[in-house]
Amino acid sequence: MKRLASIVLTLILSSFLPAVSTMAEELPAPDGKALWTYMTKTSPYVGWGYWPGRYGMYEGTEPHGAHLKVFANGPALRAAREGKPMPAGAIVVKENYGMDGKTLMAVTPMYKMNGYNPEGGDWFWAKYNADGSIDKEGKVGGCIKCHEAVKDQNWIFNKAE
Repeated sequence: MKRLASIVLTLILSSFLPAVSTMAEELPAPDGKALWTYMTKTSPYVGWGYWPGRYGMYEGTEPHGAHLKVFANGPALRAAREGKPMPAGAIVVKENYGMDGKTLMAVTPMYKMNGYNPEGGDWFWAKYNADGSIDKEGKVGGCIKCHEAVKDQNWIFNKAE
């Protein structure tokens, strides 16, 4: 009887442990290439949720483009829905489309990392061209200067609805 219980326990644990390891996947370093790989291969952002109140494509403004889609990972979505500050590990990704609403022009993520850049809200900023090549990354002055206007809203213009 003990042997049967041991076998059952082993089977249960062996099927449960892979799920635990994927839940605790490691976030990328503050690096443009690492973040792109994470967002497109490790945990594809198109499978995350839309930013609350911004479901699908909507009309955008400069500097991001005529049409936008905004995705957020689990930690960012939970904080936004609960009206809490963005936690470390929050990632918000904006797809920037041209006037036709079909041509992807750029992908611009914000990635929150405690201690990374306190003067910039601890956000790592990046801009990728449509092909995934890095245009800008890190402590991007233009991003910080613009988003500083909403630093009391987690440095995010779109308030969760």
